[in-house]
Amino acid sequence: MNQLATATQVVSIAQIEAAINAWRNRTPVPAGQNEGEAIVLCAEARSLADVYGGMIFSRQQQIPLSALSSDQVAALAIIG
Repeated sequence: MNQLATATQVVSIAQIEAAINAWRNRTPVPAGQNEGEAIVLCAEARSLADVYGGMIFSRQQQIPLSALSSDQVAALAIIG
């Protein structure tokens, strides 16, 4: 398990947002796509965006690590 999970076994909404932004920086919008068009997220960012949106909707500040899929946990590894 990565450093993210060692202490508290929860992930904050800020950590999820940071990971989404890191993935967006790593895999930017495809060439030829204008700013006004729909933004396509890579698979890692998309999986985290699903969790992030749910947390915003339910006003959660953190979520148990056990509630995330293995792909989502792997996508969080980008923030260490």
